[in-house]
Amino acid sequence: MGALEELQAAVQQVDATAGRSVVGIGSHQRGSGVVVADGRVVTNAHNIRGDEVTVRFGDGRAVRGRSAGIDPDGDLAVIEVDTAGTPGLAWGAGDALSVGSVVFGAAAAPGGARVTFGTVSALARAFRGPGGRRIGGSVEHTAPLAPGSSGGPILDARGCFLGLNTHRLGDGFYLAQPADASLRARIEALGRGESAARPRLGIAIAPTFVARRLRRSVGLPERDGVLVRGVEEGGPAARAGIVEGDLIVALAGRSVADGDELVEAIASAAMPYEVRIVRGADERVVTVAGQADAAGEA
Repeated sequence: MGALEELQAAVQQVDATAGRSVVGIGSHQRGSGVVVADGRVVTNAHNIRGDEVTVRFGDGRAVRGRSAGIDPDGDLAVIEVDTAGTPGLAWGAGDALSVGSVVFGAAAAPGGARVTFGTVSALARAFRGPGGRRIGGSVEHTAPLAPGSSGGPILDARGCFLGLNTHRLGDGFYLAQPADASLRARIEALGRGESAARPRLGIAIAPTFVARRLRRSVGLPERDGVLVRGVEEGGPAARAGIVEGDLIVALAGRSVADGDELVEAIASAAMPYEVRIVRGADERVVTVAGQADAAGEA
């Protein structure tokens, strides 16, 4: 069998294995979705409008479902809907993708699924979710996607779930959140109706240019960091001794120059962790020993 015949066979295999599990989201298909379990469909949060949503299956059924859980910051949503025996996608090795890995993209289309193929072109890419938060760790790939494809899967040659398509970069590149243990846990939590709680310090922060301008205005040397403009009473930062006006320059050993880097450092830090701050001209280290329970700015 030649290379073209092998590719044709692979596309047909992916369609036969996974095609039924790819659904349309919205009465006029705002996006696509993936059946991950009986009664559960996962898609992007930006595809959801309100508590109820129409889910269109490949056999022509259009069924009203409801949002079981939405995570706007992570651009992820789980829909509770009658899947009528449509099988959930088998999970693949989404955490083992590397540059050059062959992937197949799938999206809902009239009468079935649209299947394309491409390769992984980069790892650890980031984009802004609908809530404005930077979402890191995404897989960049080249499997072509038509409008209405976001929320559909990328798959391996066996039709196993490797990632959730989320963002179009243009020029033929697309981003998908890898179908790893973290994504699986988030989907399961949203399916139970649990909020997506993220670790945070409990502070409000100022834009980077404001921090630099304020330090210059009082004759202090410029320094990369995140300026604290407010501290939540009783929150982790307050308990650690961080106050308004402090400049956070490092957290858990990672230098931070802006809000995105601070959020990423908090998310990856193991408790307890140290925060290096500059207060005026003095530098000091404080220890954060507990997290706030709800998600916040930082």
